[in-house]
Amino acid sequence: MNKVVLMGRLTRDPEVRYTQGDNQMAIARYTLAVDRRYNRGNDENTADFIPCVAFGKAGEFVEKYFRKGTKVAVSGRIQTGSYTNKDGVKVYTTEVIVDDQEFAESKNNGNNSDGSYGNSNYGSGFGGNSQPAAPMSAGDGFMNIPDGIDEELPFN
Repeated sequence: MNKVVLMGRLTRDPEVRYTQGDNQMAIARYTLAVDRRYNRGNDENTADFIPCVAFGKAGEFVEKYFRKGTKVAVSGRIQTGSYTNKDGVKVYTTEVIVDDQEFAESKNNGNNSDGSYGNSNYGSGFGGNSQPAAPMSAGDGFMNIPDGIDEELPFN
């Protein structure tokens, strides 16, 4: 089985090209910076930089909505390959072929310049829904609880 799930931020704006011919297809390439979970006693955060490729409608979605710094969740498969560069040196490649992708943070927390967000709807998704987010306070991610509530909260 070859399945990968990643969550990270785009390191730069995606590069999108279209195939030649009558039925042009979008091919979007972007790199995700994925934080490492454990950093072995080092105080600095470390990340892996994972190249991703989305084809067709998913590539068009990337072109329209993804920008540098956008936090996304991606699922797909790892694909390896190789080619010989112009100097005659064999170069090995590894990239994620995207099956599904979606935003991993709300529009309020994002840094998309045009304010557009949405779900790519290509594949099963990661449990996201289309309901509006609850109102949040000054970007801390928590909803304000009004004063004067006499009942106990349902947790300790």
